[in-house]
Amino acid sequence: MNIESVIFDMDGLFLDTEKLYQRFWREASAECGYNMTQAQALMLRSLDKTLAQKLLKEFFGSGFDYKRVHDVRVELMKEYIKANGVEAKRGVRSLCTYLKEKGYKTAIATATNYERADHHLTLAGIRDLFDDDNIICASGLKHGKPYPDIYLYACEKLDTPPKKALALEDSPNGVKAAYAAGCNVICIPDRGEVEEEIKPFIMRSANSLEDVIKILEK
Repeated sequence: MNIESVIFDMDGLFLDTEKLYQRFWREASAECGYNMTQAQALMLRSLDKTLAQKLLKEFFGSGFDYKRVHDVRVELMKEYIKANGVEAKRGVRSLCTYLKEKGYKTAIATATNYERADHHLTLAGIRDLFDDDNIICASGLKHGKPYPDIYLYACEKLDTPPKKALALEDSPNGVKAAYAAGCNVICIPDRGEVEEEIKPFIMRSANSLEDVIKILEK
């Protein structure tokens, strides 16, 4: 592979937080009178806000109060993290160290806003791995994932053509975004197996971040 840059998703890939989003989307929905299933919660992973609202209204009707449920979910998750912290996924530091030693440019591309990303990465003990300019958030972009905007922006910031960028993603919406931008994609699924619908969009799948080193060395 002729790769110059490696771009990472954050939640579910670097941070073990995707399970929290699933949990608290469901708890917030229940608190607001909606019965959200695990399958429905999984469909919200990294999903653009406008598309998420549309999807949830398809599930629960046009009267679904997205803002209320979203705000409750944010508060529930914030309180949990305040009490319990955030864990980094296995292999984050070893992969980032390897990439730096080999001369790859790196960045995080996340739907999470900068303040929350900065806070969560700090709690997980891995904030030192990235300069401020290399934490790239979807805030201010027209579209979130699965649209390609954030990956195109990340490639621009890294001065790397998408065809020479490797994206590491854990969710279908993230994979679709990276693929649509023209990046090479490795999927490291966080919640289950690689979905059939995204297999045509990935060059490889991996069980952990540490496996990416083996792939790059081949």
